[in-house]
Amino acid sequence: MGQDETQRTDREAQLVRFTRPEQTFPALTPAEIERIRHFGEIRTYVDGELLFETGKPGPGMFVVLKGHVAISQRDGLGHVIPVIDQGPGQFLAELSQLSGQPALVDGRAEGEVETLLLPPDRLRALLVAEADLGERIMRALILRRVNLIQGGVGGPVLIGPSNSVGLVRLQGFLTRNGQPHHLLDPDRERGGAELIARYSPKPEDWPLVVTADGAVLRNPNETELARAIGMIGGAKGDRIYDVAVVGCGPAGLATAVYAASEGLSVAVLDTRAFGGQAGASARIENYLGFPTGISGQALTARAFTQAQKFGADIMIPVTVKSLDCTRKDGAFSVALEGSDPLRSRSVVVASGARYRRPDIANLDTFEGRGVWYWASPVEARLCAGEEVALVGAGNSAGQAAVFLSGHAKRVLMIIRGGGLGASMSRYLIERIEATPNIELMFNTEITALEGDEASLLRRIRWKSRLSDDEDSADIRNLFLFVGADPATSWLDGCGVTLDRGGFVVTGAQSEQNQGKLVAPLETSVPGVYAVGDVRSGSVKRVGGAIGEGAQVVASLHGYLGDAAKPAL
Repeated sequence: MGQDETQRTDREAQLVRFTRPEQTFPALTPAEIERIRHFGEIRTYVDGELLFETGKPGPGMFVVLKGHVAISQRDGLGHVIPVIDQGPGQFLAELSQLSGQPALVDGRAEGEVETLLLPPDRLRALLVAEADLGERIMRALILRRVNLIQGGVGGPVLIGPSNSVGLVRLQGFLTRNGQPHHLLDPDRERGGAELIARYSPKPEDWPLVVTADGAVLRNPNETELARAIGMIGGAKGDRIYDVAVVGCGPAGLATAVYAASEGLSVAVLDTRAFGGQAGASARIENYLGFPTGISGQALTARAFTQAQKFGADIMIPVTVKSLDCTRKDGAFSVALEGSDPLRSRSVVVASGARYRRPDIANLDTFEGRGVWYWASPVEARLCAGEEVALVGAGNSAGQAAVFLSGHAKRVLMIIRGGGLGASMSRYLIERIEATPNIELMFNTEITALEGDEASLLRRIRWKSRLSDDEDSADIRNLFLFVGADPATSWLDGCGVTLDRGGFVVTGAQSEQNQGKLVAPLETSVPGVYAVGDVRSGSVKRVGGAIGEGAQVVASLHGYLGDAAKPAL
């Protein structure tokens, strides 16, 4: 058997492990490669040379013209897992190459290799210019990321007990941002025993995080972890963007997609993850076009990828501290924590709302230690076979209750009012009523939380609002869906008018705009717009937020066009 035949046989065996292998690793025809040529440049590599390396910025997408490239996953513990062998007609890239982020795999030349390299900007140009070919490539990039996540080998290694508060926090952060990672429980696996012995972690050190280059972090915060794995971007020198979008929920993502697709330079900033509160929704069933429903993570991940395809710079996690509206040099200045300010000709406020915290004594003691404000697969894993409690009566609460009922033994749904009809969609009410392990407790509120010596939640107490009856139960996980307050403190001092609830006033509602012809989503400060849940009068629905995000782009074009006109 010849070398080429052996490589083909090995590759066929490798493909069996992948979801939809024909779409994940499609072959380009000679005609398609010719269409790609003017987007790239020829690069050659000798035997054993790395085309790209885990943890280092990827140069873009490679199309293999001659030779073979071995793709493998590698983590900071020295584990190396072969992924696949790529030969002539194959292209090498995954989603991180849309924005030049660090590679998640190694690519090593096997023999002499000739390639066509498309840097990130040229790759994005190809995806837009060649619609049919771009669709095939984009689908492959998405499926490759999915397979990397499901493979459970690449990315940072989180080492710690499975119920460690820090581990759950960081796993949730990486999951929400679509970052491959894997877990190692020192009580069950020996893979990290030497590392643990060397670092002798204390309880507050969990989890240890090992990055691809072998660096070890002790219970880092999200920003430290993001910086260590190369997630965080920042303002690029003295660049002035056309639009700065603060918030990466459905409204902010819609603005980014439509603005970037129409040629505006866009920066999107968020303090935690793409998707906002919608991204944590287990299932959205009333969004147009998805009759079987779709998870918030899946819906917003598609928009996140779409925004990158059109060239939006998405910066996560980055905390916005304030907005300077003086426009001394003709641009707004967005102050960022730990980074230089970002400048932009216009600003879209899409910062949404922060989870409301009910008035329960010592609540903060148990946040992240049994008290949760969202219900994702990470939290569901902690609830398997147990009783859990959930407070809330809106759609988010209903979606979470149904989702958790598939994992928990019983879900106690604690509702302050006397019914659900005024605050929840009918289809959700019917589903809750038909789910045998969801128990509704109306006219009830939680009075106390009790924990153990490690400050982990162990018991909750509640009382009836109609009588003096009190009760309690051993509950280790409590989910709170009691609404949210607008995230607008960063607007203090810039002149943007807020209503009494702290939401941003737009259009003719603003006193400064009365009697003027202004765009409906424009704030009291020209050039600053507000969309989604943060806006006063918004409908607080995913569909409404996405609609406003798309609608505001027309106003941005008008404002930016007027600003560019010379004064008469």
